[in-house]
Parts: sequence; C-alpha cells; structure tokens
Amino acid sequence: MVLLEKAVPEQYRKWVIAAGQQCPEVSSPLIAAQIEAESNWDPYAASRNPETHEVIAEGISQFIPATWATWGVDADGDGKANVYTPADAIMTQARYDCYLAKVVKSYNLAGDQTKLMLAAYNAGPYAVQRAGGVPQIPETLDYVSKITALMAKYSRAMQDGGPTSEFGQRVADNAKKWIGTPYSWGGGSVDGPSFGFAQGASTRGFDCSSLVQYAVYHASDGKIMLPRTSQIQATQGKAIDPADIRVGDVIAFALSGAGDYDHIAVYVGQGQFVHAPRTGDNVKVSSLGDSYYSSKPKTIRRFGQ
Repeated sequence: MVLLEKAVPEQYRKWVIAAGQQCPEVSSPLIAAQIEAESNWDPYAASRNPETHEVIAEGISQFIPATWATWGVDADGDGKANVYTPADAIMTQARYDCYLAKVVKSYNLAGDQTKLMLAAYNAGPYAVQRAGGVPQIPETLDYVSKITALMAKYSRAMQDGGPTSEFGQRVADNAKKWIGTPYSWGGGSVDGPSFGFAQGASTRGFDCSSLVQYAVYHASDGKIMLPRTSQIQATQGKAIDPADIRVGDVIAFALSGAGDYDHIAVYVGQGQFVHAPRTGDNVKVSSLGDSYYSSKPKTIRRFGQ
C-alpha cells in the first residue's frame, strides 16, 4: 500500500513515511490511519480518566506513560524522548507496532495479522493471546475497524498504468478461468491442475506458482516457460514500478516478511489479482487494498509485452 502523501498533514509527512519503512508489517498508510484514530493529528492530545482526571494516554500517538517509558525514542535528535514531540511519538509508534506485529505472529493465530497487531496496540498483546484473536471488547473492535477503514483514505491505490496489451489480457484470462479450483501444494503445471504432494497429495489443483506458470505459458502459446517456484519467478521478466502496473503483470509477495517472495499472483485490473492462496482455499480474486496483502513487500514483473 502506497502512501497518499497529500492526505497527511505536511508537517508530519516526513515522519509518517519514515515510520512506514521500519518493518514490512507496518505501512505508512497504517501509521497515518492509526494517528487519526488516536488523536486526529493533535500532538498535544491527552486522554484522561473521567473520574480522577489523571492522564492515561498522551500525544499524537496516545501512549500510556508506562509504555512510553519503555519504548520512547528521541527521533528528532534533541536529546529527549518527548511524547508530545510528533517526530518522537510517530517513530516510537512504528517501533512499538513492529514489536507487536512480531509478538502476535509468534502466537500463530489465524486471521488478519494487521488486525491482530492493532488489537494488541489497543488492548495489549496478552489480551489477543487469551482471546485467540481480536478480543471481543467493544472499544477494541471499534478501534480495529476504524483504522482498517481509514487506511484507504491514506493510500494511493495502484492503478492500471496504461492500456491493457493483448498478451496481458490473455495472461489474466488464463488465470481467471481456474477461479474456484482447489489449492494443491505442489500441484498444477502448464498442463492444468494435478495432484500435488505432502498436504496436496490428495487434492487436484494449483498452487500459486503453477497457476502463474500456466497463465503465462498459455498466453505466450507455449513460448514462455517460467520456473516452477515463486521465488525464482519473482526474479524473471521486466521489473515494473507499482504506478505502471497493467493487467497481466505478475505480483510476487514476501508474505513471511523475510524478503523471500513466497507467494505470487496475476494482476487482473482495478487493484485486484487472481491467485491460489493456501491449502484449504481455492483459486480466487483478492484485492491489493486488503490490509494483509497491502502491508507485505512485493515486486511486479512483466512478461511477453
């Protein structure tokens, strides 16, 4: 997900961009959406206990004092980590978000990892662990829902960068015709769906890289045979800037966050892609705006056009 810079107040733009570069799980649009939800960009915001009037959360990113004492950083280099200094607060927010993303990932919970991280920011990581997902706490549910919705406001969605080529349309059509086909680990080839191995041994279908291999092979009338794995497919063809993406381009994702492109898909236009996601799922259409996929490192490759 690419930051729509004009949506961010100019005085904070530099720090929101920097914050979104701290780890793969935390994007600049997420940081911006979180700030709006927390303080509506007020660097002096202070939330108080309605009964005691004690300050319980402070600054543009609304840190409780105990969390700030542990995580606060001096981002602007003035010699002090100040919760009311936007640079310090925003970079601390990113640091803490990245930490929480790793913690919730270690729980091996199903579900959108971005939502789990946001729930941990609001309710604490142990509440997420105890609940086995996003805690059913009204405040936390509202918090997660509000931020994931706000991310679209701060995102410059990847748009089709030019007219669709005949080849690109053929790649997309060859991928789309298998929508609904089961995912099969190690299954599929240029000949179509097949039984895989390991957990795919009893399922006839495609995995992510065989679907892409099939689509490009048939679009090129058998002239382009891609390697079998997503990691190698992601190094082939022509590298494309996200702003120039076109129908039929191939998108490789580093879902593990380790820099390894372990998932791959075919772009079909309007911010959507066709892919074979995982065991138990089918070939389907997903959106680049989905908070899970938008937060992952990705590379775009073009073949035959």
